[in-house]
Amino acid sequence: MEYDKVLLGMGNPLLDISAHVDEEFMKKYDIKPNNAILAEEKHIPMYEEMADKYKVDYIAGGATQNTIRIAQWMLQKPGATSYIGCVGKDKFAEEMKNSAKASGVNIQYYEHESAPTGTCAVCIVGGERSLVANLSAANCYNVEHLKKPENWALVEKAKYYYIAGFFLTVSPESIQLVAEHAAANDKYFTMNLSAPFICEFFKEPQEKALQYVDYVFGNETEARAFSKVHGWETDNVEEIAKKISRWQKASGAHKRITVITQGADPVVVAEDGVVKTFPVPVLPKEKLVDTNGAGDAFVGGFLSQLIQGKPIEECVRAGNYAAGVVIQRSGCTFPDTPDFN
Repeated sequence: MEYDKVLLGMGNPLLDISAHVDEEFMKKYDIKPNNAILAEEKHIPMYEEMADKYKVDYIAGGATQNTIRIAQWMLQKPGATSYIGCVGKDKFAEEMKNSAKASGVNIQYYEHESAPTGTCAVCIVGGERSLVANLSAANCYNVEHLKKPENWALVEKAKYYYIAGFFLTVSPESIQLVAEHAAANDKYFTMNLSAPFICEFFKEPQEKALQYVDYVFGNETEARAFSKVHGWETDNVEEIAKKISRWQKASGAHKRITVITQGADPVVVAEDGVVKTFPVPVLPKEKLVDTNGAGDAFVGGFLSQLIQGKPIEECVRAGNYAAGVVIQRSGCTFPDTPDFN
């Protein structure tokens, strides 16, 4: 199989500012545990306070970029993956570029002249993480960058696409272009529900994109938010996964498959009205360091096998493996080579 640039990700590149904080800090900035939100005015001082008050790690992040880096790591085939997003012209962007290139990902950043590179506060309390994203430059991505011949060439070269739902807040037009290209060329288009607020406040662009999605990823909280928004009156994750997989599809080339993770509880996969569940290997509590990036890592592991034509069981096993590696480390980081076979 030809692996060169086979998987393309598009999203919000963010530098993760990660720290173990206390309940008082969470309360002060009105941050709920295990949640993901966009920064408001009241959150802006927290980035500096984190750096002053706690031991902070700076890690190249952003949901889609995490997933693409993990997929690249699992594949161990240089140049198999590409990534597009918007950064500033600053040292944070250089750090991210170096980090992504070092892991073998082909990076095509749109460099914004005035906005700084986006950051994401990763607040960890007792192993659980909460994210507060200050998009800055990431919010400035422009569809014209995607249309440039050298960037559109990446779209044409790829056979699989992954975009986190977070990008719906930035450039739904870019998502639609890639989605329609995938449908017209019998390729695979995959997305993530990403956060309850995406399901709640970006319902229309999410529904529009969903028509083209072949694989929908999400966690149980996001699935329940999606159900609530659509008036389904059920909290049953298996039922919700089934309903999402049956959602109207613009392209009949592939059936939609829904994959919902539930932390340590079984992974739910819905296909053709049939639900299968897959257990998650148990990790002793003392080995859990940080759940940040676990969902992104799961998708990266899953996609690494999907693009090799492996069955769903193998894709889920790889997803669980990658997530298991990441939660034993700080941030979405991993050793030099995977130990997956």
